Amino acid sequence: MNFPLFLALKYLKPTRSVASVITCVSVLGVMLGVAVVIIVRSVMTGFGDIWEEKILDFKPHVSLVPTSGYAVRGEDELSAKIRSIPGVTCVTPEIDTRVLLSHGGRVLAPVMLGVDGDEFTKAYRTGSPVAGTFDLSGDSIVMGSTAARTLGVWVGDEVVVYSPKTLVARDEVYLPVKWKVVGIFSCGQHDYDSGYVVASLANVRDLMGMENGVLAVHVKTDCPTDKSKFDALCAEIAKFAPQLRQVTWREADREIFNALAVEKNMTALLLSLISLVAVFCVMNTLLVLTVQKTPEIGLLKALGFRSRQIMKVFLVHGMIQCGIGIVLGLLASWAVLANLQSIVEWLAKMGLEVFPASVYGLAAIPHRLIVSDIFWVVGLVFVFGLLASFIPALFAASKDPVRALNQ
Repeated sequence: MNFPLFLALKYLKPTRSVASVITCVSVLGVMLGVAVVIIVRSVMTGFGDIWEEKILDFKPHVSLVPTSGYAVRGEDELSAKIRSIPGVTCVTPEIDTRVLLSHGGRVLAPVMLGVDGDEFTKAYRTGSPVAGTFDLSGDSIVMGSTAARTLGVWVGDEVVVYSPKTLVARDEVYLPVKWKVVGIFSCGQHDYDSGYVVASLANVRDLMGMENGVLAVHVKTDCPTDKSKFDALCAEIAKFAPQLRQVTWREADREIFNALAVEKNMTALLLSLISLVAVFCVMNTLLVLTVQKTPEIGLLKALGFRSRQIMKVFLVHGMIQCGIGIVLGLLASWAVLANLQSIVEWLAKMGLEVFPASVYGLAAIPHRLIVSDIFWVVGLVFVFGLLASFIPALFAASKDPVRALNQ
């Protein structure tokens, strides 16, 4: 064992002094800083995964829309060709438009999805209906649970549907129609449950005054998160529809994912200040230690030990403190994440509702630990610890041996 490591371990032995107390506090501070950052990043990653999953379940992975003109023609032939591509799981020609609904004096302006009834459950994974069925035959409409609650309707009620063409067509009159609510869905995401309703493609086409064609052809794939495979699949789709513009799910919801990424990074950055404060405690510990060990430092220098060796002693001492705090922090974060739901339920029983299911629509708090996050946190704490240990080490190494021995 070399001298700096031997002396650093000797100084770490608990004694009845202020330095020992401050050392324990410093290690606990580093532990809490590491644990909090890892736990928060894991929960934020879990929420991002849930958000991505719900987007992929409800929205199309690729939308083919016209680059010019109003509608896509020959949608049935195009859909048949795209379905033959390996990796494509569902193709739905649709008319998606915002409409105005009214019932009992209440008004709502959701997005109406005009889709064939047989394709709805394949293209939109909403689970089993909350009430009624997803039968879109006849003059029927399926609504999200929040939208139905906002309008005050339930299965069997009728809603008045106003065409958006009423606002843009000057020489034509589009009379409102009455459709019967036949089903209620809930996908667990507020924006979708409150902002979308579904009707048959034929009915929506009549509502829009279209004789044929659709506004978009939506495609679902089996590899939306595999970038290389997904890009190759998009290239294959483009061969059958070179005249149409592709809009992928990442492009359509770019703002959401950018906001999640910024929020995750900013939260981690702010929480990293906790680790920075803890590392300052390490520096304070070393400063107190250098004052206490001044006579020993003077004796070592008088015996011929170099300033560089003295400096290494305190650098190693600070890094050992950070290392112990990091290991304890990793163990603490693992323990918390392994029992996160139990902890949340216990806090709820104590009157502190940190994850209300009515707000988030989730049965359990999501989390996913990424290995790169662990390396990022550990590296950051080690860098902070090295910088914080450098000043006390330099202070100890610069002491004059004569003056140090006289103290």
